[in-house]
Amino acid sequence: MSDPIEATPRQLGWRRFRRHRLGFFCAMLLLAMYITAYLSDFVTPYATDTRNVSAINAPPMSIHFIDKNGQFHFRPFVYGWDRSINPDTWAREYRENPELVFPIRFFSPGEPYKLWGFIPLETHLFTVQHDQYIHLFGTDPLGRDMFSRVIHGARISLSIGLIGATLTLFFGVLLGGLSGYLGGWTDRIIQRIIEVLQSIPHLPIWMALSAALPVSWSPLLTYFGVTIILSLLAWPGLARQVRGRFLALREEEFVVAARLLGARKLRVIFRHMLPNFLSHTITIATLAVPAMILGETALSFLGIGLRPPVVSWGVLLQQAQNYQVIVMSPWLLIPGLFVVVTVMAFNLMGDGLRDAADPYSTQGQK
Repeated sequence: MSDPIEATPRQLGWRRFRRHRLGFFCAMLLLAMYITAYLSDFVTPYATDTRNVSAINAPPMSIHFIDKNGQFHFRPFVYGWDRSINPDTWAREYRENPELVFPIRFFSPGEPYKLWGFIPLETHLFTVQHDQYIHLFGTDPLGRDMFSRVIHGARISLSIGLIGATLTLFFGVLLGGLSGYLGGWTDRIIQRIIEVLQSIPHLPIWMALSAALPVSWSPLLTYFGVTIILSLLAWPGLARQVRGRFLALREEEFVVAARLLGARKLRVIFRHMLPNFLSHTITIATLAVPAMILGETALSFLGIGLRPPVVSWGVLLQQAQNYQVIVMSPWLLIPGLFVVVTVMAFNLMGDGLRDAADPYSTQGQK
């Protein structure tokens, strides 16, 4: 009788993560959000700057399957609007007109675009005829489709979080590893730098550095500038945890053997020591992503981060700074809802990854 095959730590961690239902669900949700953002040109019916002058500050449109006569339709549709001016407030008012039926067409040609910037296409996930319109999240004060702008904004906001967390992981592991492995003056200098950075309140220094970015910079340079600023104050916490792990590992037999065999310092760090707690490090870096997203949203909301024509969730929320706008056009707060859902999803997924990082522990098991 053959011996049972024992699962590897990686397989055990994956099984444990799948058993964490909420964390696994949030991971799938985030994966879907990143895929949607990556294909935003295809998913959205309009470009970010396309205007509908007949629908200024229009409310979200409802999707219908049953018409005014009670007849069911397999193809969903939306009703067009009748626009009027309120004589008391002079505000535009919209109401559905059952006579204006706009069928929703899937995988149909619409506005031309370049997928990922170089593939010319016209096919969209859903659209309507060229003389009709569809605004699932309403429109902004310039008549631009909020659904298209929110999905396009996700590409910027989500990528800033991912790139910022990657930079945090790189600097945290590199400097923390050198500090813990080398010790001496290297350790003292890096630790003093970490203490200085951790003693500075994050938001004021973010605001100061973002305000220092030249206004003449292109949107691409501003994007990378904001990303670097956000990751500048995020790596010290990870570096300290990495340093503690390296201090515990550098006297282990396999590390001493690697040094005696003549392995270089960077090879010892990245080839022998880092793999022993890489899953834990990745988990910590994953929890840094929502902080990056919140940081970009805060800076752009205050007008010192990304600026138009760049579209991000923070830039979109600039329109909701006025109390009157919030009362009259509450759908302009939809980007904030996406920020909340994304941050909560990352935190819940981080809880699942934290449990999966140590598959042999019993804490957190149900």
